Amino acid sequence: MLETLHISNYALIDNIDITFKPGLNIITGETGAGKSIMLGALSLLLGARADMKSIRQPDKKTVIEAVFSVTDTPRWK
Repeated sequence: MLETLHISNYALIDNIDITFKPGLNIITGETGAGKSIMLGALSLLLGARADMKSIRQPDKKTVIEAVFSVTDTPRWK
């Protein structure tokens, strides 16, 4: 389960930390609020290719970090 997501200097996002709670988390917002940008950042963590055009300020470091919990997954045999 995704527990936290940190994004800085990526597309429209300057700096954001999101904490997800167990269960259903719903993200809403107006057009252009950054919902798809957040999902794009998450896809980078999962192996998608990065586009240099997505860096907000090229002279600063872009950071995308997440914490996943795997304690409730069944053990492999």
